[in-house]
Amino acid sequence: MDHKSFIAKLPKDTLSNLNEIQDRAGLWHLAGHFGLIMGLAIWIASGWPLWQIAVLAQGIAICFLFTLEHEATHKTPFRTLWINEWVGRICGLLIAQPFEWFRYFHLAHHRYTNIPDKDPELIGGGKPETIGDYIVHVTGIPFWVSVIDRTIGSAFGRDPGDYVPKRAHARVRSEAKWMLIIYGAALGSLFLSPILFWIWFLPCLVGQPFLRLYLLAEHGRCAYVANMLENTRTTYTNRAIRFLAWNMPYHVEHHTLPMVPFHKLPELHGHMRDHLQVTSKGYSEFTREYAKSLT
Repeated sequence: MDHKSFIAKLPKDTLSNLNEIQDRAGLWHLAGHFGLIMGLAIWIASGWPLWQIAVLAQGIAICFLFTLEHEATHKTPFRTLWINEWVGRICGLLIAQPFEWFRYFHLAHHRYTNIPDKDPELIGGGKPETIGDYIVHVTGIPFWVSVIDRTIGSAFGRDPGDYVPKRAHARVRSEAKWMLIIYGAALGSLFLSPILFWIWFLPCLVGQPFLRLYLLAEHGRCAYVANMLENTRTTYTNRAIRFLAWNMPYHVEHHTLPMVPFHKLPELHGHMRDHLQVTSKGYSEFTREYAKSLT
């Protein structure tokens, strides 16, 4: 069975229920995620015991806003459109990944998932195949170089990519300019107070490797085919990671029916469980297996 056959067999009322989007679930989850970030920021800024550990936790919490930004590109976390748009932009600002540009990059990824020369996630290096490339990838350095170059280039009118329609170029350029202005102000504030370094900049640097490891599991070592049941992996994990990742460890489910909101993915998983072809028992297991395959 492929993903299209699975969708065709779902009863229409079940599919309709799965696709139902609401504000309530998204707003509660958003309050929890941003509440965690604010709480950790207060812990760090106050210098409470073990604040150094809080820096690492803060980094993970902020970097995993990527999963919310990603969801916002599908307009599924919230029923109210403007909430999706502004939450996506704010998340993109905090992790230095422009939302307007990422929207089209990610939709192209869904259209051509794991198809070489078409999936933008595979173009320009794809997944690391050697130990050296793997180490560099996990540090997050290539990510930071890429997003900084992308933001600066977009702000000055560079072509954002074939997957971005011309009608969106002005929005991509405008957002990038505003991001640079805000980053400039944030950097300037360091001359008055180092607080943003400790609660934002440094945490993002130390938290990014955890996001890189998480993201490798989504499609790493999956088949280069069009069938979502083969080209994507669902990873079984604990509630904390599912919370931070907005249920995206249910990734086969998400790619099969991307319009299903995050809070309905566990329910969709119940329908798909017996049809999943690529799964992992946890991120530690996936990481070990991936590392063993490196040359």
